[in-house]
Amino acid sequence: MGDNRVQGVHVIKHPLVQHKLTLMRQKSCSTMSFRQLLNEIGMLLCYEVTRDLPLEMLEIETPITRMQAPSISGKKLVFAPILRAGTGFLDGMLELVPSARVAHIGLYRDPATLKAVEYYFKAPLDIAERLTILMDPMLATANSAIAALDLLKAKGAQEIRFVCLLAAPEGVAALTAAHPDIEIWTAAIDSHLNSHGYIVPGLGDAGDRMYGTK
Repeated sequence: MGDNRVQGVHVIKHPLVQHKLTLMRQKSCSTMSFRQLLNEIGMLLCYEVTRDLPLEMLEIETPITRMQAPSISGKKLVFAPILRAGTGFLDGMLELVPSARVAHIGLYRDPATLKAVEYYFKAPLDIAERLTILMDPMLATANSAIAALDLLKAKGAQEIRFVCLLAAPEGVAALTAAHPDIEIWTAAIDSHLNSHGYIVPGLGDAGDRMYGTK
């Protein structure tokens, strides 16, 4: 896949990712299509964010002979969706890595302050020994992502990568300032945030569009 490094972010330029994102941006995209496309893009982004996982050689037996073959080394991943929209990525990623553990992070954005408020957090006990993929479709103010990273690190997570569908420059700057060790993967960096904290041109509220709640 194409990967352009911009402002500390991996911007995935693969034609399939960009085409599906364009379909999702359109106001006419149905709830069903939006969910399906988000699932498909999640799989494609997962492929990209895991491209440098370490491998080790294992001795296996094919129908013909024994051989040394590569296998992912260490413990498998933790997928950590920020509820609720982050779960749109989850099924696609689990298709690729069905043995991954899942952490759930419940946050909502206070409409007055735009700050993230925690209401649920549950993660595997051995998260410190696993690569954690934090996921949320939109990196807007970055308040939710920063709060989620704070929770994961407090739980012991050592290696974390953040995956989103769209990012705003303000969100990238805020997340990088708060957590400079975290790398970001996204399909696009849009223009800016509006006065309500939405990404412009963006695609609206990803959670509402996934679940048909607005």
